[in-house]
Amino acid sequence: MTTTEGTGPMLDPRARRVLDGTSIAHLATVLPDGSPHATPVYVGTHGDRIVFFTGPGSRKARNLRRDPRLALSIAPVDNPFEPVVIRGRVVEWVEGDAAWQIIDQLAIKYAGAPYPRGQERVVALIELDRQTVGVG
Repeated sequence: MTTTEGTGPMLDPRARRVLDGTSIAHLATVLPDGSPHATPVYVGTHGDRIVFFTGPGSRKARNLRRDPRLALSIAPVDNPFEPVVIRGRVVEWVEGDAAWQIIDQLAIKYAGAPYPRGQERVVALIELDRQTVGVG
């Protein structure tokens, strides 16, 4: 197990490999009453940031606009016994054409096709605070 804390935006290469793969991440956010909220998401990287997308009015988006702290837990498809756990915070929301470029990259990676345009979507850019690779 490797844990790094306070290292700024540098992702461990093993964490980046998992984030850039097709394992589903589970996103944990904080509800208004302080209780946890978890949901599966497509996840990836965009430069040194971690990204996922959602509807602008979704529960997770509302939680993160109020309190940007989050955790991601990923059990890699190819090695579920070397999980990646990340704590960070949303530092920017991307909308419009820039968001759709990222969304389509994620959708093609996971589903093999661009994401349908029927609903508004936004992308959360996450700055890493802490990462753990492996079980310890």
